[in-house]
Amino acid sequence: MFLLGAKVDLTIASWHWFLLLGLLGSLLLIDILVVHRTAHVVKPKEAAIETVVWVVIGLLFGAWIAYEFGKHAAGEYIGGYLIEESLSIDNVFVWAVLFSHFKVPSQYQHRVLFWGIFGAFIMRLGFIFAGVAIIDTFKISLIVFGLFLAYTGVQLLRSGDDEFDPQNSKVLKAFNRVIPSTDVLDGQKLFTVVNAKRVATPLLAVLVMVELSDIIFAIDSVPAVLSVTSEQYIAFASNAFAIMGLRALYFLVAGMRDRFQYLQTGLGIILVFVGAKMVYSYWHHLSIALSLSVIVVVLAGSVAASIRWGAPPANEDTPKH
Repeated sequence: MFLLGAKVDLTIASWHWFLLLGLLGSLLLIDILVVHRTAHVVKPKEAAIETVVWVVIGLLFGAWIAYEFGKHAAGEYIGGYLIEESLSIDNVFVWAVLFSHFKVPSQYQHRVLFWGIFGAFIMRLGFIFAGVAIIDTFKISLIVFGLFLAYTGVQLLRSGDDEFDPQNSKVLKAFNRVIPSTDVLDGQKLFTVVNAKRVATPLLAVLVMVELSDIIFAIDSVPAVLSVTSEQYIAFASNAFAIMGLRALYFLVAGMRDRFQYLQTGLGIILVFVGAKMVYSYWHHLSIALSLSVIVVVLAGSVAASIRWGAPPANEDTPKH
């Protein structure tokens, strides 16, 4: 296997995959059947606690990787985790726009995100295996992926704070033409019966758009993660544990976009960096320690700059979803 970092191939046994998938499945079941068994509004305190819990779980799995595969593999896992978590922030804000557009009450939003994350697992697994296979077969694809990431980063730096508008989405327009739907919610149901006909509720339309947004963001984030590791197991694990906590993170920061005005700049710089790193890895290798340092410094710096120099939000009231 062609490697993006100076390391040896890992020996991944079948039980490693069963352990990872079993753990993820168990955590999802606990989340949906115990923690969020009944629909309720997720308050900031609850979201903060859940966010910390998911981060701790992700770090504990990283500690297990260090024990099982060594510190270098753990460094790649942490690098992939940080990249996925940071690049997913924009996805969180897109979710906020979608829920606001469809007027989905807060107590029903978690259920939509649960199924959205479940679908994201399947798509990311396919994207990662395909990406690694392409890199293994065509070494030149490192340069192609790297230039694409750098270009995306530059576009992000130039575009400013453009907001996603669901009303202009061709996918949503096609959905409304193809699938009979209603504008009326029926609790957490994706389908309901109106005039003896089975129709989709707005929650299904939101779910479709959530999955679409994940596909779009995965086009950037998966190659970015593959810039720090070429092991499918490490790449998928870092992606999975990062996106597991996105639901809690959404309820914590969705209404705070205006407070992090320099975050977009930070994400653009990170994409340019990992793109340049990927191109450079065609000839030489950058250490995982350097990659982690750059990502952490840029991400922390963009948040600190937003707090220190960002203009105050136009509306201090907490948005209602």
